[in-house]
Amino acid sequence: MAMNPKKNPMPTQPPEVRAHNFEEVATGYTEEIALAEAQRCLNCKNTPCISGCPVNINIPGFIGKIKESDFAGAVQIILQSSALPAVCGRVCPQETQCEAKCTMGVKFEPVAIGRLERFVADWYLAQPARTSSTDTPNGHKVAIVGSGPAGLTCAGDLARKGYDVTVYEALHKAGGVLVYGIPEFRLPKHIVAQGIESLRRSGVQFETNVIIGKTLTIDDLFEMGFEAVFIGSGAGLPKFLNIPGESLKGVYSANEFLTRANLMQAYREHPVTPIMKGGKVAVVGGGNVAMDAARTALRLGADEVNIIYRRSMEELPARKEEVEHVIEEGIHFHLLSSPVEILGYNDENDARNPKNGFVTGVRCQKMELGEPDAKGRRRPVPIPGSEYTLETDTVIIAVGTSPNPLIKNTTAGLEVNPRGGIIVDEAGLTNRDGVYAGGDAVTGSATVITAMGAGKRAAKAIDEKLMHSES
Repeated sequence: MAMNPKKNPMPTQPPEVRAHNFEEVATGYTEEIALAEAQRCLNCKNTPCISGCPVNINIPGFIGKIKESDFAGAVQIILQSSALPAVCGRVCPQETQCEAKCTMGVKFEPVAIGRLERFVADWYLAQPARTSSTDTPNGHKVAIVGSGPAGLTCAGDLARKGYDVTVYEALHKAGGVLVYGIPEFRLPKHIVAQGIESLRRSGVQFETNVIIGKTLTIDDLFEMGFEAVFIGSGAGLPKFLNIPGESLKGVYSANEFLTRANLMQAYREHPVTPIMKGGKVAVVGGGNVAMDAARTALRLGADEVNIIYRRSMEELPARKEEVEHVIEEGIHFHLLSSPVEILGYNDENDARNPKNGFVTGVRCQKMELGEPDAKGRRRPVPIPGSEYTLETDTVIIAVGTSPNPLIKNTTAGLEVNPRGGIIVDEAGLTNRDGVYAGGDAVTGSATVITAMGAGKRAAKAIDEKLMHSES
């Protein structure tokens, strides 16, 4: 049988339907499609795809099991490296990681590794719940700060080795960015909840509504008997544009907007937290968070959604699949444009004042691409006399985040870089003995799988240190 040069397409909701609901856009491979896609894997001896995976999943191994219809075997191979395969199969940028290394991709489209991972993970979640396998308790206690992908991975790896692990989460629900940042239509929250429940069954304890740096400090945790602490608190502090008008009503950071929609479920008919609904919306930024905010605004009932990005489509950092979905759903791009001022009324009694805020527009300046910057991307340069105004009722700013300084400010001697990221060595150890860190708290905003890789490395280092101390 001839090899199919293209990936098997991912079934999705039609754009005209999904743009008005919060149900998952991609509906997943069927068994028939998964088996057909698995046959495209060449089972390369040098396994280049594994080197592209931040947690080093045995990709040819699990795909080989799919070929044999041994889905349970495929899952067990993945779980040796990843505690959250149903999450990674949905949100990881496989096209720049494992799939970018796929040998099939040299001449044809690479194997759809992420879609196959999601298929077997979803198959596994549909099976009866089972108790996770863990080692005999070893008597050591470790605290995890933050229940995002880095913290959950570190907690899971340590629990399987017999550690007494407690995860401290500042919000009222565990999951970190997986529950407050990524919309339901990309990552259903029941998927995250099942992953967390699996960790609970393995013995991990979760303490919510605990703000490390306020409720407790890192030093308090050591006094409570924890022998090591892993900081996986993410990068939840939003960045702004520092332009006039950012304090107007109707301006959101993407973090606030998505948290209200995802965690607080503001899309419901009678929400407990207010959020914009209807009118024109402008989203500033070009990453995955900007795409998530724009698509969420559309589903909340926006009449029109525009994305303002200062570079061209070729430089857009968001995943290709997400950009394609944005376009299919009718969201507009204003490329090579940069906001210079957010406009609005100051009189709330003015009859022209929009119901959902004071914002009336964004004044933008057109840009052209100049010389590459330090990251190799061409730097946007303003074009004199090119300003224009885009009418809008709501502005959502999605230009990045940085780590919250709370832990740094309350932990004596903890070193951070100029961007606020905690400084660590290759194993995730900070300059404080027994304190490790990883994920966005170190790197700034990055991918879920990168954070998971950092959690794995730290768990390994913690285990080696505490086990070595016994010998």
